[in-house]
Amino acid sequence: MDTDLNKEIERLYDKLHHLGWSRSDCELIAPDTLEIKELKKEQNAVILAHSYQTPDIMYGVGDYVGDSYGLSVRATEHPAQKIIFCSVYFMGETAKLLNPGKEVLVPRVAGCSLADSITGDQVRALRKEHPDAGVVCYVNTYAEVKAESDACCTSANAVEVVEAMPQEEILFIPDRLMGLNLAKITSKTILTWDGTCVVHEGFSVDTVRDIRKRFPGVKILAHPECTPGLVSEVDYAGGTSGMLNYVKNSPAKTFMLVTECGLTDRFKAEFRDKEIVGTCILCPYMKEIRLDDVLRALKEPVPEQYIEIPADIAARAKRSLNRMFELEKEGKTLLEERGTSALPWTA
Repeated sequence: MDTDLNKEIERLYDKLHHLGWSRSDCELIAPDTLEIKELKKEQNAVILAHSYQTPDIMYGVGDYVGDSYGLSVRATEHPAQKIIFCSVYFMGETAKLLNPGKEVLVPRVAGCSLADSITGDQVRALRKEHPDAGVVCYVNTYAEVKAESDACCTSANAVEVVEAMPQEEILFIPDRLMGLNLAKITSKTILTWDGTCVVHEGFSVDTVRDIRKRFPGVKILAHPECTPGLVSEVDYAGGTSGMLNYVKNSPAKTFMLVTECGLTDRFKAEFRDKEIVGTCILCPYMKEIRLDDVLRALKEPVPEQYIEIPADIAARAKRSLNRMFELEKEGKTLLEERGTSALPWTA
């Protein structure tokens, strides 16, 4: 066997065997991962892999693994002039907004139940219905929606952003469940849209209670895209980075993640001394992306894989992202003055 190929098989097996991958499984994908690595180097490209991707993408070819916004920021710090973002389409748009001078491609044009629930036209209509309300959009939206919003937010800074908005009434779009969770822990009046994440709305409070009975002492972590009832029963609620820090710093040994299966795989890979129990739900959109799609994006890309955003939409969407940083700082100061600088989603 070719020496380089054999080394690649060993590298993959080291990364993936504890996730249930056999050496034979690694042998099957090694020719593709090796070619992707070589093309990436030749083209000065970087591969970003969202945490909901499959292990062969996250650990087989990904240079960085993380959440959508964090990866987009990481790309601004990387010298590569080409970005292959293994994610759904709106995440590629965010990477392009933050890296306008770089080529950005997605392996496959994949949608998202949350992002697909609202359009720029619908945001404009909402503004007419609620002229005195400020509009905050979750970062999991298309560029045209960001362009019509006053500010974006992430799950990590949503509380700070909302608190710092000058309006008392806030249209929080598009995630209804995250909006309901926000309404419980902020001083603002929150109006919601009817968008939801197909993954996180699928979990129930009964699931959490069953896991606690089966695994005494388990720590349960959830995303604020879940129902308020479920969020109120977990040990920690927050975004990916918050979950990672919680597990890293917790003395507990057993955890359940109320989130997508790819993130469960990531935690198993990165915390081998911890036990991850319970169920997970697959994101049908993220799982559309396959290793051969990544290879095609480097080898023979087609026009629809390239991310292009009209200049006027890009400028307004970027303004919304920039406003997020300003409000986050203001919101932290406000919360500190009230003595609640670390408002938890589980409050």
